[in-house]
Amino acid sequence: MNQIMKTTVKNMKITLHVWRQKNPKAAGSFSTYVVEDVSPDSSFLEMLDQLNETLIEKGEEPVTFDHDCREGICGSCGMVVNGVPHGPKARTTTCQLHMREYSDGAELWIEPWRATAFPVLKDLLVDRSAFDRIISAGGYVSVNTGSPRDANETPVQKSDADLAFDAATCIGCGACVAACPNASAMLFTSAKITHLGLLPQGQVERKERALGMVNQMESEGFGGCTNHGECEAACPKGIRMDFIARMNRDFISASLS
Repeated sequence: MNQIMKTTVKNMKITLHVWRQKNPKAAGSFSTYVVEDVSPDSSFLEMLDQLNETLIEKGEEPVTFDHDCREGICGSCGMVVNGVPHGPKARTTTCQLHMREYSDGAELWIEPWRATAFPVLKDLLVDRSAFDRIISAGGYVSVNTGSPRDANETPVQKSDADLAFDAATCIGCGACVAACPNASAMLFTSAKITHLGLLPQGQVERKERALGMVNQMESEGFGGCTNHGECEAACPKGIRMDFIARMNRDFISASLS
């Protein structure tokens, strides 16, 4: 008779150094907290929920952080853990990072995205509306594409379709900006430009899109790309730097026409 062995997983004690900042004009600093009885199977955000429950019980202000779907899709859960956007696990958002990636007694430093274009609103929450304004500058198709068609009615080369899909996986979390020493948003912007630029529906406004979005990106105060590659390494969806080259070609072509 087979016997099922039950393994008891020991809960952990974690020391957190969390960036606390009351408002955009206040000076922030790190506050230290110890979180007891953390399950290795809990997500990083669930661990922060556990911390906040303890703080509320003590009558203290909970830590403010951004989150929404908690499924690695929305891109809201942006924070830097021990100097790495989204934490140590590659291709993983903070909400999908589990505490089993750390050992009992771990000491973690948690801070918000650091970029002039992403001002801190409170604690770990930053204002990423600069991304929204870049999208508003051209990240859409405004021409009349007609009623829905069968999928095979408009021929698209598989290589283009695959690239467009890869670019469309960008969730706009801002990890690329936080990881870049120049706080560049070129990986994000190039993904949005490439996604539409590879599809037939996006060709009509391709030049205007590149001009509008790149100019808006620069006006927001993001830095330029110097090919460090940190953006690609930090991206939880694996967006490649190849898209930046495509964006540059579209921008130069549009500028000269």
